[in-house]
Amino acid sequence: MGSITIVENVSLDGVAQAPGSPDEDTRGGFSQGGWFAPYPDEVLGQVMGRGMAAEGAMLFGRRTFESMQSAWAGTTDNPFGPVLDAKQKYVVTRDAGFSPTWANTTVLAGDAATTVADLKGSVDVDLTVLGSPDLLATLLPAGLVDDAWLAVAPVVLGVGRTLFPAGAQLRWELVESVPTTTGVVLTHYRLAR
Repeated sequence: MGSITIVENVSLDGVAQAPGSPDEDTRGGFSQGGWFAPYPDEVLGQVMGRGMAAEGAMLFGRRTFESMQSAWAGTTDNPFGPVLDAKQKYVVTRDAGFSPTWANTTVLAGDAATTVADLKGSVDVDLTVLGSPDLLATLLPAGLVDDAWLAVAPVVLGVGRTLFPAGAQLRWELVESVPTTTGVVLTHYRLAR
């Protein structure tokens, strides 16, 4: 059986919406996009790079998948594009006709909790979820997430979608905590069973 690890940038008040760029996700009138931009440093790169180098596959919601495909597919001028191209990717969507062009991609069409639970039970690899807040809103309350790597930034946004949806009553155990030079705390939690 596989495991599922989420990797998320969150603010001190738990907001996970649009950390990367101003136009990443403006749903609900969110105007704080790109809020994580001041915080990456060498420490964050090294710690998160361990996960990128590990064996396993990627699991995305469709919106995040399309954004990642647009940014990274076929790129060779950076360390991430070739790694992401080579990894097996699964994209969860309600649209059975969705036909992605990114290499090594499998579509999981239908109910997210059901298709992901079936995938998790049928593979012997670790699955990593980047972003994908809509997908996580289903996976977290369903208890399908095993580990969480959170990059907690020293900023309070006051608005925006938070990482943990209502109904996600989960208890976590701290595995590792690493401070960065910019005030971000990288925390690795494992679901307490």
